[in-house]
Amino acid sequence: MTLQQFFDLLSDNPSVILFYFIAVPLTALLALVFGKGQAGLSPWRELYSLLVYLACVPGIFAITLNAYLFLFEKQSIMQTNIYTQIMPIVSMIVTLWFIRRNSCFEDIPGFGRIGGLSVLILVLFVVMWILEKTHIFVISIVPFSYFFILLVVLLVISRYAWTAIFEDSRER
Repeated sequence: MTLQQFFDLLSDNPSVILFYFIAVPLTALLALVFGKGQAGLSPWRELYSLLVYLACVPGIFAITLNAYLFLFEKQSIMQTNIYTQIMPIVSMIVTLWFIRRNSCFEDIPGFGRIGGLSVLILVLFVVMWILEKTHIFVISIVPFSYFFILLVVLLVISRYAWTAIFEDSRER
């Protein structure tokens, strides 16, 4: 099964994807209502951590997919699939908004790793886009020092993201 076939299957059965992307923010809303002021306690922290992962993994994947389709494949905005390209992002934003109203993101186990992963993916996309857009004659026109400075900045950002993913000191 290819990724396109999987997305077609999801689009043909929208009830499953609608249930998932409505249930996650709704659970965050219920946790906001019933756990008001108790976000730092043990069961609520784990619930918020689970909700962050359930919302952010598909949301980050959808953002990455959209960036790929619009930057590299030159897909028209009119061909955007609502179920697989928009719903995960909206669900992620709403879920994080509900969680933020009751809890600080630093108190949620694993949130730093998700943030670091998104920064790492962003840096990789910027590098890939730059490599795709640059040609040999463009590199010869641009001074090497500018290209070197850009490369160092991107490496520092990716190192920071890597550290945030794998060496989160709050979870030890």
